[in-house]
Amino acid sequence: MKVSTSQPFQIVYSLLEHEYLGYLFESYVVQRNQRGQLTLQHQTVSAKNAPEFADGLDEIDFELIALTDQIQQDAVIKEFWSKKTTPADFFLKIYDADKGDKGLQDAICQYVQERMSQILERLQGKCVFIMGKDGEPTWREISVAPEPASVLFHFRRNEESTHYFPTIQYQGQKLDFQYKNAVIICEQPAWMLLGDILYNFRNDVDGKKIKPFLNKKFIVIPRQVEDSYFQRFVAPLVESFDVHARGFDIRSERYVARPQLTFSDAPRATVVTTPAARAAVARRGAASAGGGVAVATAEAPSDHIHFDLSFRYGDHTVHTTHDKRVCVKLEKQEDNYIFHRLIRNLDREQEIIAELADRALEVRNGRAVLEKATAFRWLHHHADELVRMGFTVQQGTSSGKDYFIGAVTVQVGITETNDWFDVHGTVRFGEFEIPFIKLRPYILNKRHEFRLPNGQIAIIPEEWFTQYLELFAFSEEHNHTLTLRKHHLALVSDLQNGNLATVVMSRKLEKLREFETVEDRPMPESFRGELRPYQKAGYNWLHFVQEYQFGGCLADDMGLGKTIQTLALLLQRKETGAAKGAASLLVMPTSLVYNWMTEAFKFTPALRLLIYTGTYRDKNVEQFADYDVVLTSYGIVRLDAELLKTYKFDYVILDESQAIKNPGSTTSQAVRGLHSRHRLILTGTPVENSTMDLWSQMSFINPGLLGTQAFFRKEFLKPIEKGKDEGKTRRLHALIKPFILRRHKAQVATELPEKIENLSYCPMTEEQQQCYEETKSFYRNQILQSLEEHGTASTQFMLLQGLTKLRQIANHPRMAHEDYVHESGKLREVVRMIKSVVSEGHKVLVFSQFVKHLDIVRAALDERQIEYAYLDGNTRDRHQEVARFQETEALRVFLISLKAGGVGLNLTAADYVFILDPWWNPAVEAQAVDRAHRIGQQRTVFTYKFITQNTVEEKILALQNKKIQLVTDLITTDEAIIKSLTREDIEELLG
Repeated sequence: MKVSTSQPFQIVYSLLEHEYLGYLFESYVVQRNQRGQLTLQHQTVSAKNAPEFADGLDEIDFELIALTDQIQQDAVIKEFWSKKTTPADFFLKIYDADKGDKGLQDAICQYVQERMSQILERLQGKCVFIMGKDGEPTWREISVAPEPASVLFHFRRNEESTHYFPTIQYQGQKLDFQYKNAVIICEQPAWMLLGDILYNFRNDVDGKKIKPFLNKKFIVIPRQVEDSYFQRFVAPLVESFDVHARGFDIRSERYVARPQLTFSDAPRATVVTTPAARAAVARRGAASAGGGVAVATAEAPSDHIHFDLSFRYGDHTVHTTHDKRVCVKLEKQEDNYIFHRLIRNLDREQEIIAELADRALEVRNGRAVLEKATAFRWLHHHADELVRMGFTVQQGTSSGKDYFIGAVTVQVGITETNDWFDVHGTVRFGEFEIPFIKLRPYILNKRHEFRLPNGQIAIIPEEWFTQYLELFAFSEEHNHTLTLRKHHLALVSDLQNGNLATVVMSRKLEKLREFETVEDRPMPESFRGELRPYQKAGYNWLHFVQEYQFGGCLADDMGLGKTIQTLALLLQRKETGAAKGAASLLVMPTSLVYNWMTEAFKFTPALRLLIYTGTYRDKNVEQFADYDVVLTSYGIVRLDAELLKTYKFDYVILDESQAIKNPGSTTSQAVRGLHSRHRLILTGTPVENSTMDLWSQMSFINPGLLGTQAFFRKEFLKPIEKGKDEGKTRRLHALIKPFILRRHKAQVATELPEKIENLSYCPMTEEQQQCYEETKSFYRNQILQSLEEHGTASTQFMLLQGLTKLRQIANHPRMAHEDYVHESGKLREVVRMIKSVVSEGHKVLVFSQFVKHLDIVRAALDERQIEYAYLDGNTRDRHQEVARFQETEALRVFLISLKAGGVGLNLTAADYVFILDPWWNPAVEAQAVDRAHRIGQQRTVFTYKFITQNTVEEKILALQNKKIQLVTDLITTDEAIIKSLTREDIEELLG
């Protein structure tokens, strides 16, 4: 029956007993009549409809309504059960006598009790009733006592037993509550309904301590159980409440609080199931209340130490986890019990806790937990202060080990010898002196515990694992001594500067450590050409690392002349006799052998070159002595690894050294097995995919520089790549910096011309060469016969057709034969160089006359997940594609057909241009280069023309040079070019 808000009404709170949930309150509004009396007209009120009755409610009423909503059975079910169910099914299932869930029952009880307590606290001055059996909310009015009652607990011990009972006082008068139909309607804290009055109690008495006595005078505790009963039940009562005892003593005592710190192994957490834990699962919406939740237990020791703070009061220990002002200790003397009520000095205890916090030991809930090494470092550091503060420090009986907590010191010395550094030192743990080398496996494996001769466990200081990790990782152990290679000079300096080691070294090494500039070296006399200033600096640097017997990595950007700097070094060693008659080995991708050869012929013709490649190479290492430089490929080194090991080279030099980035590959293993006086690597991209690329290459030139592969992976690769650890990145950079020379284009821009043109010669694969020769033979016979019979004019179409077919095969045979499934030498080289340019952070325009050729390149880039822009004659929105390339930093490749890209494009974001298939007219190619080099372009543009060796491309290049003026000034079409060819030209092209 609805209540009218236009007529007087009253908010009331009605107490009822639920079959499963216990005592609850419900909120109602009840209509008043004209005389102000409550009528039978009423309705429930909840948070949803409470605003309708706002005129008759105050702030407390709104709070009470919200709380009563939360304990209604539907709200409880929703809180604890995620599945759809009826109240009957829910309560029958959870409260079943045999199969019910006791844990969930307890959680629900706690939930309801908490809210009942909050409701009862707010009922003072409100209209409160007991609900009638017919659901009438105003059946009997009750009130809340204006002040709390007091409970006194009594114990009477005699020869046979102890009687226990409580008495209650209210306003100075004893309250007769036994056998009076009193009920406990809330247990925590206790609220008792006696007659028409609701009572609560001082000191938050638990209702379970009163409930047994509602219909009982006392409880009897037999003698045989009094020990445990006194400890578990009486002592907490004495601690928190007024207790009157006969037959045993209760003594209140005061002492000076003396701090005590007990350390022990920290237990690892294991999984247990508690009612509260299971209820927590249920309340998160689990379909059932099963499942374990991890809570603290004490099982096996871990790598942490517990510090438990306690205080001695007289002869008694009080743990700071005890949160009451009084702590009770039970003592039994023969047949008598004494309850010592220790009055704690909580202010003094808090002062001690604060002083520990000031010293970086945060005690919370009576305990601090530190990593084992940190814990013992803390103890060593604060030992004297703890004594001054009156502390007793002891090891807990639960610890399975006897720990050493005395003084720890270390002394390390490093002395230079002819070939390396000797490392020596001692460690003192109290009276014991231990050789420094004994700590090596502990530091490397992060094992903190070191067993002393007397059986005690010493904890290695945590800082040593940082300070001496690299020393142990990079050193080598021989006959119980440690040695360190000289390329670890920077590490030795760091140890000396950090006062972690005393160092003795030669003046030469001291000079190296202090150097600021690299000495200028004379150029070889027979060198043809001139090095740019940055190239001369690179040449000087190569001499510098060689002088100190270090390996080096020349990592200039592509196009800056790593080849010419290296050739100048080798020529100087030949002229000065430094090579001592030994050849140097240059290892590179097969596609680069011809380029190195042409560069050597151009700049260092005095160097005697042996091209050690091909199926029919002469496998005789003795012949190497007749040459200065041996050019070979990674593939050949793999095949001839055992043979090449037998020769000691002057230099072993790896070009495009990222080829050995995988340390486990056969290529890496093969080159590491080569013997030489010096090692050098050349690469524009020292790191292509992973930081491990760097380890493999640096370990080739300076073995041991970055430790073992496992050490590097653990200490550098994972922290840098997964953890983005800037400190580790800086440390790695510091280790490799002396051995890498890297110049970017931008750094040397002022020394470069506007444009630099390069030819990149690409060898054909075997299958490609076979295809090319068959096609050439076919067209050569037909064309020469036609020339003989019909003359030049009638043969022009056939000649153009044949040359076009040969050009296609030189690029990729698939352009001419769709069923061709093998590789192309040019595609390999183009993709390799695109990857290099992209890795170095540059942008490249890739031009081809053939859309079909661009399609093949596109497929290769897609396969390698390299993003690119694309433009040919069919591209609809040219300007959008150009803008995307110009403005997108991550987009570094633009594939363009020469015809589509010849007019109206401004692509100044690129500083590399690749011409995939150069042809007769350089003007067309120049136009492509100008796409990148326009007004406003501040950077040098590097152009690479890809020429397939021993094909019509190479022969046209030679013919082009012969007729350069004619080609440049007059000829603009293929047809015009064909007309200009003589019979001798044609025979040369098809030869």
